Amino acid sequence: MTDYTKTINFIQSRKPDFIPKVGLILGSGLGELADDIQSPTAIPYSDIPGFPQSTVHGHKGQMVLGLLGGTSVVCMQGRIHGYEGASNEDFKIFIRTLKLLGIEILILTNASGSLHKNIPAGELAVITDHINLQHRVPLIGPNDEEFGERFFSMVDAYDPAMRQLFHQTASTLEIKTYEGVYASVTGPCFETPAEIRAYKTLGADFIGMSTIPEVLIARHCGLRVAAVTSITNYAAGLFNNTPITHDETLHFGQICAKNLSKLIKGVLENLH
Repeated sequence: MTDYTKTINFIQSRKPDFIPKVGLILGSGLGELADDIQSPTAIPYSDIPGFPQSTVHGHKGQMVLGLLGGTSVVCMQGRIHGYEGASNEDFKIFIRTLKLLGIEILILTNASGSLHKNIPAGELAVITDHINLQHRVPLIGPNDEEFGERFFSMVDAYDPAMRQLFHQTASTLEIKTYEGVYASVTGPCFETPAEIRAYKTLGADFIGMSTIPEVLIARHCGLRVAAVTSITNYAAGLFNNTPITHDETLHFGQICAKNLSKLIKGVLENLH
C-alpha cells in the first residue's frame, strides 16, 4: 500500500496547523476560482513528493490552501485524466491526499457537453448521478482497509443535502442551474454523433472525460461529494456536425466561471 507520509508532511510544512474542511477540484477553464482564496498558499503539484502531474492546457497544476467563503479549503487547480496516462494509483493519491489533509466534503467541477437542445453552452448543472463509460474503476486491486471497505454503496453518491444547498444558493444568487446525469468517457477524442445518441438512450444528460474516478475514490473513503458541470458545447450531432474543439471548451468554461465562482463561494459561506 502507498505510504502518504512524505506527501502529507510536505504539504503541512508549507501551511502549518491548517486543516481544510472542503476540497475543490477545478476543471477545464475553471481555475480562476482559486484567485479568490484568502491567505493563499500555492504549491505546484511538481513540488509535492509522489504527487501526480496535470498536463492538460487550461489546468494550472497546483494546490492552493486558504479560506474561501469563510471555509478552510484545499483547491486543486487542475486534475488528472486517464487519457493523460494517469494510473489507478495516481487517482488514489490525488484524492486520498485531500482526505488525509482533513477534508470532509469534496466539490468537483468539470466541463461537459449537453445532450439536450434546451441546455446550451454557458449554463451550469448540478450532477445528480453518473454513468461510468470509462469502464475503469481505480479501486481494482488490493483494498486498503485504512480508507474504506472493499464493497461500498454508490446510492446517493452525489450528496442530496449538498445538491439541495447548491440549488438553494443558486436561487438566492439568481443563478440559473439545471441538474442531471453525467456520463464520462475515456477521451481524449470527442464522441461521435452515434455514440451521443446511444448515451442519451442510456439516460445521460451531460458528457465529459473526468470526475467519475475521483468520485469513486472519494466515496470509498467516506467523503461527501458534490459536483457541478459547466456546459461548454452541445454534444456531437445534436444540431449539426460542426467539430467540437478544446478551445471551445476553454472559452465557454470562462463564461461559466463567473457564475460558478459566485455559486461555490455562496455554498461555502452557507457551510461556514
